[in-house]
Formats: sequence, structure tokens, C-alpha cells
Amino acid sequence: MKILFAFENPLPSAEADAEVFITTAKYLAGLCEQSWLHLPAADQASCEVAGKLANMPAIRARAPLKPAALRHLCCGLSLVRSKEFRQADLVYTRNLWVAWMAVTFGQRVAFDHYRPWPDQIPPLQAWLYRLICDRRFLVNICHSNYTRAKYLKLGIPAGKLDCVHNGYEPERLQAPVSAQHAKAALGLAADRKTVVYTGRVNHKKGLHLVIEAARKLPEIDFVLVGSYGEGPIEQLARPLGNVRIVPWQAAESLGQYIFAADVLLIPPSWQPLAEFGSTVLPLKLFSYMASGRPILAGRTPDIEELLRDGENALLCPPDDVDALVTSLATLTGDPQLAARVAAVAQVESRSLTWEARARRIAAILKARLRATPIGHGFWGRAHFRTWLYQSRRWLVHLLREGSWILPQSIATPPPLPAEPE
Repeated sequence: MKILFAFENPLPSAEADAEVFITTAKYLAGLCEQSWLHLPAADQASCEVAGKLANMPAIRARAPLKPAALRHLCCGLSLVRSKEFRQADLVYTRNLWVAWMAVTFGQRVAFDHYRPWPDQIPPLQAWLYRLICDRRFLVNICHSNYTRAKYLKLGIPAGKLDCVHNGYEPERLQAPVSAQHAKAALGLAADRKTVVYTGRVNHKKGLHLVIEAARKLPEIDFVLVGSYGEGPIEQLARPLGNVRIVPWQAAESLGQYIFAADVLLIPPSWQPLAEFGSTVLPLKLFSYMASGRPILAGRTPDIEELLRDGENALLCPPDDVDALVTSLATLTGDPQLAARVAAVAQVESRSLTWEARARRIAAILKARLRATPIGHGFWGRAHFRTWLYQSRRWLVHLLREGSWILPQSIATPPPLPAEPE
């Protein structure tokens, strides 16, 4: 199997999408006969650095680095002109434009992305249906069953959609230390319970709930890791003596903060999933599970794909500060519960490494390459009405809010009559 990986952004990058794509590509490359990475780069030296990150030869796209829209456009145009495009068995990408270009110019495609695009940008629905139902479009690798369900609802055949969850790098957590030692190294109080969040510190992650919980739990320290500067969350946290804001950390040093936690927190909020659409099954979840520390998260459909309340984590209702406070008090006050859920999560994490993800994807790709291509699904009158309904709401939302992502509470259409048989 020969794969041409197409990435539309320069490397190296601290963005989660880059980590997911490049780490998956690196492990997939070890299972392939030949692989290449096509991407934009400032110069040939930068291109070679990116190739080393992905552990494969890198091809420099003929594309400017800015603006982003032009870069993406040129990456697709450059890709189909490369000799590797003709040599590959398939193109592996996370970019819809690149996928469309590859299919249009006769190449097979595997698409790997977390977003439920049919609901987030409804005007794309008809085009997405045609693209994914093309016989050369092998598979859409969805990062969650939540996202896969959105494409199934669009009428796309189930055989073109696979859910493969993301993963973590075990090497980053290979030298665990006790919470006491990690706290001492970071200057945290050893005699106080510590709740740790890692990820982007911004208003899109539900962190305002965490700040409110910190006000009500002055006996607990909160450490929020991943600040990029002064923002609304940093301002809310400033008056609170039990909240520490930590700048973004490289992967090598992030483990120290994870091991210092008495509780690892995924803010229990609908905002990241339903309002901003920027997070579906956050990447931090996988390293959290592997860490041996208890997890507290919200009871949302994506989170519940991997976490079960009282079994491998504690889950609470989203956007309920009082419930968050109660759950934090429960988990920090019950060492046996904390140890039990952490141990179960750690065992279950062993099948959620990046290497395991790559092996599952490799098996899917080989099966799709051997199988008879899957044709069209079903797009009926109900799908067309839903498309019109959601597209109108999307346009109103765009004009009012200036946001391209339609919140799920607005996207949900009224019940539609079933198609006649």
C-alpha cells in the first residue's frame, strides 16, 4: 500500500489537528510499502524538518504560507500535479478541498477529521454527499461515533464511514511520579487537593464554569495549563488565590502537571461541542485515561463514548456549576472512588495509543482497496428539506454573529415526515 499524505498547514505546529494527522501518518507509514508527505513549507529545509517529524519523504507544495485560504487552495492544485499523486494507491487528507481535488483527478481518497461538517456548515451537505458517495472516496475516518452519526443522517452509506478514536503517546507518560513529588517540583502545596486542566485556556472550552467552581471551593487548588496570553479566562482567574494559570507547555513537560493532579478535569460544558464546534472528544482525554489519575468530565454524547460515570470517570451534567462543585468535592474527598475509576481508565487506555489507531486505520484502508467500490447512498426529499432549513438558519447565524459554525441547538430541525416506501 502506497499512501500520499496531504497536510495543508506548515510544520512543526502546536495545534491539535497537526498532532493527530502527523502522528497517525507516522505510524501508518511504518505499515506501508511507500509513503510521502505533501505540505506547504517556507523553504526546502523546513520541508525536510517536517519529513523527519512524520518519518517519511516530504514534498514541498507550491503554495504561499499566507493567507490560509489561498494556501489551502494551492495545496490542492499542487498535489494533483506531483508525480507521487500518480504513484500512490490513495491520498490521505483532512482537508475537504484536497479530497475533492484528488477525487476529481482520478485518485482514491481517505478522509480523516473530527468535525461533523454536515451540521456545522449545512450549505455543504449536498456537496459532501456527492463527494463522499463518489466511488473513489474510500472512507471517512470519523474521530467519534457522534460525528459518524451526522454523516449517516445525511444518507451516506455506513460502509463509507468508520469511527476510529484518537490516541496518546505512551512514551510521554512512561516515567510516572507520585502526586506529591510532581506537586513539589511545580511549587504546588502538597497538603491541598489539586484539580488540573490541560489544553487551550480560552472562552471556548467551558472554563468559566471552572472559575465559578473555584470560587466556591477555596480549599482546592485549580491549575489551568495552556494559556497563550491575557484573555477573558485569565482575567476571571486573577482575583482568585486558588487558581494558577500556566502558559502553554510542550508535550515533554505536560506530563508533570498531569501527574500533579488529584483530579484531571475536562470542563463539563456543551460549549466546545455544540456552540463552537471546536472540540469533539478532546485529545487530552486519551492521555488523561493513561495517567492513572481520576477524571471528571461532562455527560455529553461524545465524552460518553469512552467514559462511564462511576466506572472509569465521574461525569456530571453539563453547564451546572453546583453539580460540578458537588462532583469535585466527591472525587477529592473519596480516595477509594478516585483510585478505582483511575485504575479502570488506565487499563482501558492501553488500546487507545496512536500506534493502535494506525493499525486499525491500515486494516480499514487495505479492506477498502480490495473491496468493490461502494456507490451512492440515499438522498431524498427529507434530506433536501433539512438542507434548506439548516442552511437558512446557518445564513442568519452567520450574518448576526459572524460565525461560520452553526450551533447544534440552532441546527436541529423539526421532525420531518419519513420518505414514502
